[in-house]
Amino acid sequence: MSAASVRAEAKRLLALSLEGGAVSSDRVGAVLTALAKSRPAHTLRPLLRAYLANVRRELTRGEARIEHAGPLASADADAIAAHFTKLLGRPVRPVARRNDALLAGFRVRVGDDVTDVSASLRLANLAKSLS
Repeated sequence: MSAASVRAEAKRLLALSLEGGAVSSDRVGAVLTALAKSRPAHTLRPLLRAYLANVRRELTRGEARIEHAGPLASADADAIAAHFTKLLGRPVRPVARRNDALLAGFRVRVGDDVTDVSASLRLANLAKSLS
């Protein structure tokens, strides 16, 4: 199986794993069960690696990873996730993590998109403009 065909097959398997636009653990289980029954185990490694990478990527697309400097109320995290859900047109759930290096504000990553409204970024930009 060529690398291109492995990627294409993994993409097709990911599509089978989605339910309502999000990864479903039941569907992932069904895909893995079907693969185990239909193919010899020694041929599955490249396909499973590509499938795992696709599932991980898809899971991060559904998370608003919020780094915050101070306390963050769950209502605020939910509001941030709701903003990105509306903006991106797909369900996004909040995952908050404290990061004191931000000084103040927050940074949100949804998939590959990053929104940074932290004091540390503003100070870094100010330092660059003064040098």
